[in-house]
Amino acid sequence: MQFRNAMRFASLVTGFNALVLGSVAVVGLANPLMMLPVGSVANEAALTFAIYAAARSLPLAVFILVSIVMRFGRMLTVLGFLAGIIQFADMWVGIHEGDLGKTIAPFALGCLQLYAVWVLQHSKR
Repeated sequence: MQFRNAMRFASLVTGFNALVLGSVAVVGLANPLMMLPVGSVANEAALTFAIYAAARSLPLAVFILVSIVMRFGRMLTVLGFLAGIIQFADMWVGIHEGDLGKTIAPFALGCLQLYAVWVLQHSKR
């Protein structure tokens, strides 16, 4: 694949992943109960963990979007790899909670993200 097409594909996938990471962080801040297992009670600890999740996800999303706009291929490769690994970590959270939706969606997005990074890394410049 040509570098230009690989960059477009990786930008699309990584940008979508950044929006997912950022939106999940914002939802956790707005309503921490949505991030907890069914039947849990939201308390100050849930809000604290939501703040930690936002502190991790929002700067990553901003840097991913900057690397897409500025067309920094190497930066997008590194940040895309990191975003893919984060999705696999989120998959383990879904496995721990026994929630199929919180398991399959991060796994699929993580696989797509790492494939996009691989395509970008192996494209013809």
